[in-house]
Amino acid sequence: MSTAKILIVDDELIMRESLAGWLQRDGHSVDTAASGEEGLEKLQDSRFDIMLVDIKMEGISGLDVLQQVKESDPDVAVVMITAYGSIPTAIEAMKNGAYDYMLKPFDPNELGVLIEKIIRHQEQEREMLFLREDHKERTRFESMIGQSKPMQDIFDLICDVAPMDSTVLITGETGTGKGLAAKAIHTNSPRCNGPFVTVNCGAIPEHLMETELFGHQKGAFTDAKETKKGRLELAHGGTIFLDEVGEIGMRMQIDLLRVLEDRVFYRVGGTQPLEVDFRVIAATNRDLAAAIKEGRFREDLFYRLNVVSIIMPSLNQRKEDIPLLADHFLQRFIQETNKSIDKIDREAMDELMLYDWPGNVRELENAIERAVVVGKERQILPEDLPILCHEPLQTPRSNSLKEVEKAHIRRILTENDWNIARSAKILGIDRSTLYSKIKRYDISKN
Repeated sequence: MSTAKILIVDDELIMRESLAGWLQRDGHSVDTAASGEEGLEKLQDSRFDIMLVDIKMEGISGLDVLQQVKESDPDVAVVMITAYGSIPTAIEAMKNGAYDYMLKPFDPNELGVLIEKIIRHQEQEREMLFLREDHKERTRFESMIGQSKPMQDIFDLICDVAPMDSTVLITGETGTGKGLAAKAIHTNSPRCNGPFVTVNCGAIPEHLMETELFGHQKGAFTDAKETKKGRLELAHGGTIFLDEVGEIGMRMQIDLLRVLEDRVFYRVGGTQPLEVDFRVIAATNRDLAAAIKEGRFREDLFYRLNVVSIIMPSLNQRKEDIPLLADHFLQRFIQETNKSIDKIDREAMDELMLYDWPGNVRELENAIERAVVVGKERQILPEDLPILCHEPLQTPRSNSLKEVEKAHIRRILTENDWNIARSAKILGIDRSTLYSKIKRYDISKN
């Protein structure tokens, strides 16, 4: 478990000693202060990751300490310590920048969970900062974002294969970024100044594929009013990207194999051979080995394409990249919509980390875009996300925001045995608002 440097500011000796003892047993570095004044003095001499501050103290109050801490070092996570009767003050403190509040008396386990959560959140924030500062490096990989080992391995492989002219086959689930990887290979290759031509093999009807790839001569068929260059010819000097190559029909596979071997072809209706110079990158989410066994894909074409293999990891295999990706998409959609949103709320980020993402990065991108569009606050909140019930994002359009919110509230209440205070805290709303929503949505225990 990661550790932190923590300062406890409380005018009760027993409280300071108890908190310090619990936190030190968890391996944290702990210092204490008996007043707000002493706490601020220690903050000038040392930097702390986390501060636990009592709200009611003689002299400088906890709220005053919070204000000065946020002015001098906004990265310090401040947790307010309060008695039950001071909850409204604690909520006001959170609006002014406190990370959270804890009620006396404390449960050591709950304290440990909260500290661990704060540390994880701060690590994510540091990763996001690195992400923004590393923009120049990231553009080399065409917005491919990730600090996880699977993605670092992909980046290394792209760097290795890009300078060569070898054919590359990129496989992986839908939404994992196969197209971005293909573009990154082209961008970092000697052909980077040449064209990058994409052929979406799954979107072109089989009877049109021949003319799309090879082009046609004027008069070759009824609608051929003029000569047209095909995608292969347009890719001369650059890269042709055969996306969803597993969707190509068997007859077309024969023609494609011949072109890949000889780099020579004829336009439809043409008699002159055309020589082309291009690099081939192909991608598919299909299991081509299984397709070969089923007779739906030619084995010789597979070997021609699979010279260098890149397997894109699913988002579920690199969940540590979710905060980086989410922040990247957030910044982009903030610019596109001109909305005033500061960040993703920590509870919302927890929702993003818990979800399985069957649609991978593309699904995450859609989730953040939706959250930016429907969000009403300065932060992306859990209720802004379409994954509240941990269901796929591709839900029916009739699944309204009201229904999603109702299901999420019911789930949180059930998981917390209908403890209203705890559920309201998790939902990021006050108890009166939660009671109002329970009544409005007619939510019951049964």
